[in-house]
Amino acid sequence: MVLTTNGADEKTVWYAMRATYQRGMEAKAQLDKSLVENFIPMRYEMRIHNGRRRRELVPVIRNLIFVHTTPLLMKSLKQNMLFLQYLTEWKDGRRVPIVVPESQMQQFIAVSGTYDEQLIYLEPTELNLTKGTRVRICGGVFEGQEGTYLKLKGHRDKRVVVAIRGVIAVALATVHPSMIEVIK
Repeated sequence: MVLTTNGADEKTVWYAMRATYQRGMEAKAQLDKSLVENFIPMRYEMRIHNGRRRRELVPVIRNLIFVHTTPLLMKSLKQNMLFLQYLTEWKDGRRVPIVVPESQMQQFIAVSGTYDEQLIYLEPTELNLTKGTRVRICGGVFEGQEGTYLKLKGHRDKRVVVAIRGVIAVALATVHPSMIEVIK
């Protein structure tokens, strides 16, 4: 929490944002310089530079960035970075910025921050999470992470999916059923 000039407490929240014109990495650099916590889901890809193949760390979705700050500081940041836009959703008949709950964001960062090449990133419209079962992983690299256990279209095994509602979802590598416990 941060104390504002008028004496009111402002809670820090995770905003789902997009940086227009593929300026996600530029936005990250500016936020890092301003000491504002942020996160861009990244993965390794093989790229060709000057005729040589290189393994390069690149954003999963070029314009997606999550920013952890207060509403007041976010307004100030947006004035200096006009290319940074809120991802929005309809709520009570109007568009409001998507705010990701702290626990959900921490789980997403823990999973996607591993840069595991077997992670599958999905659009939220590609999934029906209501068909799955809420589970917790009991062992391995992703121990303690919670998600929805379901079968993905085009894949043989069931996978644990960690999702940020309306923004992005990530399916983990196949997890053996003995390492999964159902959350009731």
